[in-house]
Amino acid sequence: MLAAQVGIAPITLQHLMQGQDSLTFNQLRKIAQHFNRGVLFFLEPGPVDETALHTQQFRTLANQKPELTPKLKALIERVEKQREIYLGLLEELDDPERPRFSPPNFQGQDIRSMALIVREWLRLGDRNSFDTYREAVEARGILVFRSNGYNGKWQIPKESSILGFSLYAAEWPVIVVRKSYSDAQQTFTLMHELGHLLIHRISSIDDERDFQSRDGQEREANAFAGQLLVPDSFLDSIDDTQRPEDVSDFDVWLQEPRRAWGVSSEVILRRLLDANRLSQSLYNSYRQWRAQLPNISKSGGSRAYRFREPQHVFGNTFVRTVLDAINSRQVTLAKGSSYLDGLKIKDLHHLERFYADI
Repeated sequence: MLAAQVGIAPITLQHLMQGQDSLTFNQLRKIAQHFNRGVLFFLEPGPVDETALHTQQFRTLANQKPELTPKLKALIERVEKQREIYLGLLEELDDPERPRFSPPNFQGQDIRSMALIVREWLRLGDRNSFDTYREAVEARGILVFRSNGYNGKWQIPKESSILGFSLYAAEWPVIVVRKSYSDAQQTFTLMHELGHLLIHRISSIDDERDFQSRDGQEREANAFAGQLLVPDSFLDSIDDTQRPEDVSDFDVWLQEPRRAWGVSSEVILRRLLDANRLSQSLYNSYRQWRAQLPNISKSGGSRAYRFREPQHVFGNTFVRTVLDAINSRQVTLAKGSSYLDGLKIKDLHHLERFYADI
């Protein structure tokens, strides 16, 4: 498998495993890049120490999903490095006004109460979108990254079923959300991962199956996200007498609350089901109807506004901190550019003007 992935003949790797000098420098470089390492990694003395090579958060995710591809593992490491960069910038800037991660105390609370506490903690209003939810989470000392839609180092591979992951830390944990054509899907992923950080205090990586799970911590994270996004007071505004008989009309029926709360019809229906206001058969019928619809995909992304890509991927908190470090001469333009996904200096100046105008 490794031979096919790096484009090296299997017999060459067999000779290597037999102790023969079979690799050229270019072949060694291909293997190093495959594992997100430099060629000099192979010159380090002694056996590989996983605890020194990978962080506890990385090992936690790898243990949860042993089938993670090298591309996804490289993305996780890249996110960890980006967090380290951010922490370093904070030390240089020494700004006491920046938010710090201080999660609420949930002792003795059930999921519903936890969700209400977090809504207040996030200072959420009644109308929200993915962007406002993201801003609220970042304001509480949590970095929120979103993967790119086009092929590149910040993309969750298209063939992967992973929808998001979170890296727990006592200071500036990170949530990574997979870019989707549906903002509602991104929002639910964000709040699901927030549940893992606040309730379970763990790093987690979640695929499509986890978002349908009825067991353990995944069930709790799903219930937390649903209660946070659609609290009981929101459900009270939905008129059951107006519910259509045909499940294909449910999206039209729920159009206004979906737009106001930034959620999908399924999230609302699931909350109605849990509140005993919707039958399991109707809920299942709606899901079956949705599953038969064409899969709309806009995940390719566009690079027409390249200068704004760092904002979409790393969020305003990270980008503003890099720009502050540049303006205060804590880092050079070239270094700041490297922190912002290798943005060209011309585009970096465009980004600075964009933030000056908002």
